[in-house]
Amino acid sequence: MGGSNSLGFEKEPKDARVVVAMSGGVDSSVTAALLKEQGYDVVGVTMQLYDHGLAIQRKGTCCAGQDIYDAREVAEKIGIPHYVLDYEDQFSQTVIDDFVESYLRGETPIPCVRCNQKIKFGALMDFARDLGAEALATGHYARREMGPKGAELRCASDDARDQSYFLFATSQEQLDYLRFPLGGMKNKAETRDLAKHFGLPVAAKPDSQDICFVPNGDYASVVALWRPDGIVPGDIVDEKGNVLGRHEGIVHFTVGQRRGINLANRVGENNEPLFVLRLDAEKKQVVVGPREALAQQKVFLREMNWLGDEMPKEEISVAVKLRSAQPPLAATFRMLGEGRGLITLAESAFAIAPGQAGVIYDKDRVLGGGWITTKER
Repeated sequence: MGGSNSLGFEKEPKDARVVVAMSGGVDSSVTAALLKEQGYDVVGVTMQLYDHGLAIQRKGTCCAGQDIYDAREVAEKIGIPHYVLDYEDQFSQTVIDDFVESYLRGETPIPCVRCNQKIKFGALMDFARDLGAEALATGHYARREMGPKGAELRCASDDARDQSYFLFATSQEQLDYLRFPLGGMKNKAETRDLAKHFGLPVAAKPDSQDICFVPNGDYASVVALWRPDGIVPGDIVDEKGNVLGRHEGIVHFTVGQRRGINLANRVGENNEPLFVLRLDAEKKQVVVGPREALAQQKVFLREMNWLGDEMPKEEISVAVKLRSAQPPLAATFRMLGEGRGLITLAESAFAIAPGQAGVIYDKDRVLGGGWITTKER
């Protein structure tokens, strides 16, 4: 890490102000402490994103009241100024509304990507620039390296911690301004060791598992709170449209799900297990079938963001990730125009869920990505 110019500035660290997005967790706290130790003029900022009274106070969720307190304690310990910014309105309008509408369309959304795209790398970046900062640093596990045509987004050194999937929607302009000091860490233990080395009060704090505004991982309860009219019962049907049972709302299901379908009078070849194949929001139907019906080779993307050097004019060979925790798959990719793209997998994959992201890689470099959609048009 060290060196007089670890972030790539043409000036001494003491003359370079860096804003660190501090969530109150270990990763962002170590990021701030590392940069402070390297001599940068560090300013910590924590975002208040939603009304904590609406969500159950619980350990292991980010940005709750406890987390703001933890971030402030860390800032005090390492001796940097700390601001708390209220982005509740923007977060509600751009992240929570999008999350709820996505579920009601029968999708499985990733709100963390929208939050990075619109809030952290939008509103917070504007604040950092207003403070005269040279860069905004976060605790993401990803690497930003300079290539011949500018900043490139690459996977973290530790595959198990890599978060590049969640950063696919980052624009080139945002990437030019961002820094990810933890991207080169060998593993999470190294980050924890640094937290102890710096004497940070969050050194033993558990990682957050949930989406910050979804207490207990109960997505349907959030949708019910924001759009109670949107959760409507309907039929569970097979691929031919035969009614097999009833459901209490498509928000309770996701593509590939097997448990919790609850069909008492089910029929099927040899009573084989049934999986959710797709969710039809217009007909309010959950369509179920055998596992092989989940197989898919063509994946359509919308809202494509491209970070490669040139937009490809023809089909290219790539690796793709269709969920954050899955290993990359061999595929080809081509642009379809109007912000759309087509992934063709070398081998069929199962349970590809609309609303998740399709992220395109060339070895460890993120070339871009988009949102998985069922529609070709």
